[in-house]
Order: sequence, then structure tokens, then C-alpha cells
Amino acid sequence: MQVFGQHEKQTLAQLERVAERAEHAALMADGHLGYVMPIGGVAAYRNQVSVAGVGFDIACGNAAIRTDLGLDDLAGRPGGLRRQLERIGDAIQDELSFGVGGVNRSPDAPSDHRLFADSAWQAVPSLHRSALLDKARKQLGSVGSGNHYVDVFADERDRIWVGVHFGSRGFGHTVASSFLAIGQGAEWGTRVREAEVIFDLDAPAGHDYWALMKLAGRYAYAGREWAVRKAVEIIGGREVELVHNHHNFAWEEEHFGRTFVVVRKGATPAFPGQKGFVGGSMGDDAVILEGARGAGPGSPMGEMQARALYSTVHGAGRVMSRTAAMGKRHRRTGKVLKRGRVSREMMVEWVEGRGVVLRGGGVDESPHVYRRLTDVLAAQGDTVTVLHTLRPLVVVMAGGRW
Repeated sequence: MQVFGQHEKQTLAQLERVAERAEHAALMADGHLGYVMPIGGVAAYRNQVSVAGVGFDIACGNAAIRTDLGLDDLAGRPGGLRRQLERIGDAIQDELSFGVGGVNRSPDAPSDHRLFADSAWQAVPSLHRSALLDKARKQLGSVGSGNHYVDVFADERDRIWVGVHFGSRGFGHTVASSFLAIGQGAEWGTRVREAEVIFDLDAPAGHDYWALMKLAGRYAYAGREWAVRKAVEIIGGREVELVHNHHNFAWEEEHFGRTFVVVRKGATPAFPGQKGFVGGSMGDDAVILEGARGAGPGSPMGEMQARALYSTVHGAGRVMSRTAAMGKRHRRTGKVLKRGRVSREMMVEWVEGRGVVLRGGGVDESPHVYRRLTDVLAAQGDTVTVLHTLRPLVVVMAGGRW
């Protein structure tokens, strides 16, 4: 196994259990405990796919666009730079949809996308197909909650970028949870415990899951590209370059002279020269990176890339659970049962200290609950090359105004 960085014993033990079932396994430096497979984990299987490995948010990933705008362009508009950033934050929060179960309210939402006519929908039981199609149409291009975001950045040359992070929304969650049920002998839509389910791709259930997983990948790509381009439109820019990648997905790939199904759960594909957008936290820099070029198969760096299945981090990685950050309240009375380790004031102080305009966001996503991205990238060594460092200007997430 290839392991980058330092990790808790539970996380490493979880990876070891994955490695017992897979042909190869690796863990990125942003890794932490997950359901069945650690976040930041990568595993290669022979003609099999792990449903829990891909996870509930199938095809979660990042997209970033470099625009034709610079900081000077924004600063030259009425009210100056800060006023423009505040206006942009308000407009993104108003015109894009955030939150659990949220639907895309925009009049140009892509609800007629051609993916809704894909034959893979036939793998959904007919009793459930219409409802799932309706949900998917309404949610395409919506951002969701948790650590999902729409951000505006400036790079080292003060060029403006827009980045988004989210996945296949309720569609992907329904597919994942339903196949976890099927793999445990239950019916589509039944709620079951999180447990390892590995399907042979040649088996009927494996064939159907694979088809719907790939469809969820197309769905996530379409949603992120619509959302990031909508945000570029909001700030009044034009697209110059797009960097786009899943980090919760499975691909058929060649490694060590053989074909494997490679499952990445919170890990970014990073073949030599392949670009990726990796976010930090709401108060930290993000990066555009690529898999390192020029390392031969026999070189130490090339061997490390190969053992990592040409993967890298997908973010900074949590060091504190949501409950630890927020605390715990009684479900009915609201009484504080356990005080959280992060306050709103702590989060605001950090974010405002970086000059970031924040719209939404909760203390469970405060920079305090994450590693620093520079540290996890350093732990990945020379397997990746940072092309651009993006400092956050505007961060928009689910949650109320403040």
C-alpha cells in the first residue's frame, strides 16, 4: 500500500480492510475515516466495483474556470473591489441553489439535458423511475450543502477564477443507497446499514450499478459545468480555461500491465500532465495542479505515482468531525448536550482575516476543522506539480446570510 502523510489508527485500519479485498490500495495525505472505505482512499479491483467505495455522493468533484477578468477589472467597477465582491457573493447566493434537497430555480436550468434520455435509466425499477427522473431534473445544477460551494478566486497573477464543488445530488445518493440495499438482499429504496458491497461487473446488479454510476458521472459533470458557467456569467466574465474532475468515482484503467476498476473515494486522478482543481477550506488557498511529468517507470517518483494509482488529494482533509465542531443539541428541546469546539466568532475571525466575503457556511466547515492544504500537498511529494495557487475572494455555501 502507498500511504501519504500521517493518519489515525482507525483510518489506517480501515484502509487495511479495503486492501484485503482489493488488488491494490493507497491513501492520500488528506485521508480520514469514512464509511467502509476511508476518504482519500484508492482501491483497484479486477472486474469488480465497490459501491461503498464510490460512496453516496457519486461523482462528487470539482470544476474551475479561469476567466478573462483580473482583479483590476473588478476594482475598477462602481464601489471598488470590496463592494463588487459583496455584490458577487449576494448574486451567486440568490441565483444559484444551495442546501439539502434544493432544486435549481434558475429559468435557464438544464432540465432538458440529453442525459435524461439515456438508456441507463432503464436500470432503475419502473416503479421508481419517474420520481427519480423528476428529482434529477429539478436538482441538476444545484449545489447542495455541507462542504459544497461556489467560490471566486484570484491566482498568482491576479486573474479571476471561479470554482465549484458538488456531485450528483439526490440522484446519486438514491443510486448508491439502493444498490447498497440490493447487495444486502433488500429491495431498491430500502434503507440499510452502511456495509461493503462489491459487485462483479458481469453480474446483473453490477452491470446496472455500473451503468447508473456512469450516468451519475455525466449528471455531475453537466451540473457543475452549468453552475460554474452561471457564476462566471454573474461576475461578468468569459471562460478561458476549464479544469474539471470527479473525486468520488470508479474508472477502468491500466495499471501494472493489467486492467483494473479503480475506485477513488475523495481522491483526484493525477496521471502525468492531467490537471485537477483541489480546494482547501473557506479561508484557505486552493490550487490547480497536475500529475508530475517526466518520471520514468524505474524512478522513485514514478514508482510512487504508480503505487498511488496515479491519484492525489481532493482537498485539505478533515481533522474534526461535524459534531465535534458544532456540538450536540437535544433533538426536541434544543438543549446543548455538548458544546462545540468551534464558534461562529472563531470562524468569522479567520475568514475575515483573509479578506474573504462569505455567504452561508456553518462552523462545521470552518477552516479550524481542516488540515492546511499546503501541508497535505507537501506530503504528496513530487507526485504532483502545483500550476496555480488560488486565494479565495468570495465563498458561497448553504446557510443563511450574515
